Amino acid sequence: MFSTLIQVIAGGLLLGAVYALFSSGLTLIWGMMNVINFAHGDFVMLGMYVAFVVWKLLGVGPLGGAPAAALLLATLGIIVYFALIRSIMKGPMLAQILGTFGLALVLRYAAFWAFTANFVSLPDNLVGGTFAVAGLRIEASRLLGGVLALVFTIGMHLVLTRTMLGSRILAVAEDRNAAMLMGIRPDRMQALAWGVGAASTGVAGALIALFFYISPTVGESLALIAFVVVCLGGFGSVPGALLAGLSIGVIQALSAYLIGAVYQDVVVYSLFLLVLWVRPQGLLGTT
Repeated sequence: MFSTLIQVIAGGLLLGAVYALFSSGLTLIWGMMNVINFAHGDFVMLGMYVAFVVWKLLGVGPLGGAPAAALLLATLGIIVYFALIRSIMKGPMLAQILGTFGLALVLRYAAFWAFTANFVSLPDNLVGGTFAVAGLRIEASRLLGGVLALVFTIGMHLVLTRTMLGSRILAVAEDRNAAMLMGIRPDRMQALAWGVGAASTGVAGALIALFFYISPTVGESLALIAFVVVCLGGFGSVPGALLAGLSIGVIQALSAYLIGAVYQDVVVYSLFLLVLWVRPQGLLGTT
């Protein structure tokens, strides 16, 4: 019983690391521009399809699919910023909500047109089978996805906090006008933030596709998870997204094991509401 629980928790942590990665992009965009991107889950969906197409065409796994997804999604994120976000940021919050929601529908139905509504998946043995780690039996795909997601999330945090580029991005997030006086071009930094945020969804999509079904509608459920992770961790906090993502992954895994998979979302959202009732700014958010 105890060893099974440990294995369930380990699986939840690996899944939660992927949640944290694609949620980090959402929290970066929100923290910098106060823009709610309802298309974020559909960006992850596109990353999953990029990994699938790369595998079909080249026969390679995540080592080829993840870089391709990061590059394509980063390009898409920058295009979306200049073509849509820069304009709707000048309008009311409702314009941002409807604009990004409309973008989500465009991406979703473009995927329907390109790939049909059929579910597809990557081969189970693409990165190996199941092996033992410290007495636990873990699928190689989940281990690879979780570890790489954790590395990328920590790397994003270090770039934002330990580099000149990150300092410029955070300066624009803190005070756009003061950043302009210091010679920083806010448009360039905000476009870059969208590129980085979208690239994180591409990498996460390529990794989660290793053990998750792929369909044009998968972005809906992933978007809900991303919003819960961001709210729970604290808007604008990458460490908060990491902590919340790992927590939600473990809660989902334990709920599915102890009371049934059909109730795991009920448990997650109930605990989420309880935490926000006690701490509305999230676990690591600031008031």
